[in-house]
Amino acid sequence: MSVAVGFVPTEEGRAALDAAIDEAVLRGTDLRILGPGQAENTHDAQEELARLLERAEAAGVRTKVRQMTSDDDPGDLIVDVSYEDDVELVVIGVRRRSRVGKLLLGSTAQRVILEAGCAVHAVKPPVGPHN
Repeated sequence: MSVAVGFVPTEEGRAALDAAIDEAVLRGTDLRILGPGQAENTHDAQEELARLLERAEAAGVRTKVRQMTSDDDPGDLIVDVSYEDDVELVVIGVRRRSRVGKLLLGSTAQRVILEAGCAVHAVKPPVGPHN
């Protein structure tokens, strides 16, 4: 079995990958990382992904990375992977949005939550105190 996670080099993406590593450790499963997408695939993003892969390796988690291509729609890819026989959990990062933002903007996370073929764990990045 495995845990799948969509990764982008954002606070939400880091929170998702951290949570996915923790879930893979708890479940004793492999980790499948999808991303980053071509637009986000910078040198810094690759370095960050390498650091997180080292963390997974140190925790004893076997990982497999699938880089997204320009033809891949992140939501479609994550939903498709969620239907594969060996995927038992998808972890996604979510961000806070205003009411108007929720109404006007599509949400990959919302699509994954509603359409995934397995359980979905949605995580938010940590926040500081509100002033």
